Amino acid sequence: MNMLRPAVNEILKNGESPYSLVVGVAKRARQITDESEEERKILVDKPVKLAVEEFAEGKVKLVEAEDIGKDVEE
Repeated sequence: MNMLRPAVNEILKNGESPYSLVVGVAKRARQITDESEEERKILVDKPVKLAVEEFAEGKVKLVEAEDIGKDVEE
């Protein structure tokens, strides 16, 4: 199994949810795919890899609701 780098704990800041990161990466990967299809570009790397790199480099950031996870904790 090929591990994506950097590690999740290197990307997350200030107690952000790893689940939010997964959703964020999936959404960004879909945007990358859609953009490449619209522009008729061939991607060299996989969209998920590109999305993870964007989060790691700070090009894309997570925006979480303040009450995320409250229903689960109670």
